[in-house]
Amino acid sequence: MALTRWNPYAEMNSFRRQLDRLFDDIASQTALGEHTWQPAIELEDNGENLVLKAQLPGLKPDDLDISASRDAITISGEYSSEEESEGKGTYHSEFRYGKFSRTISLPVEIQQDQVSANYQNGIVTLTLPKVEDAVNRPVKINLGSKPNPKLNENN
Repeated sequence: MALTRWNPYAEMNSFRRQLDRLFDDIASQTALGEHTWQPAIELEDNGENLVLKAQLPGLKPDDLDISASRDAITISGEYSSEEESEGKGTYHSEFRYGKFSRTISLPVEIQQDQVSANYQNGIVTLTLPKVEDAVNRPVKINLGSKPNPKLNENN
């Protein structure tokens, strides 16, 4: 007979994981009891453009809808469940299926008709060109003996 070492925390860890799943399920339900899910995003500013990345693994580009306005991007789509073949069943699944939608407010306005997209390895990358007014360009400030006429116009 083999001896099995008893770990008193193993059951507590299992219970904690079950509670985590329960709270995740409760937090992701709408008022109608539907589960919601939103893709993780990353938004960067590289000067001329904003770059938005969204994690959408396993999604086909045809199942994705992206729309842009001057101050927001909306990403929506649907994860379809695979058809189960006869005689095979799923014992446990944490995959999320169904429709999702996420609207990301942008910190500056963009040229929505110039947005470009790339989908590779489950990551959607959107390049969002800023409107000309939103691009931060350095301006020379004159501190010499000559007064700056633009600064004195308001006086």
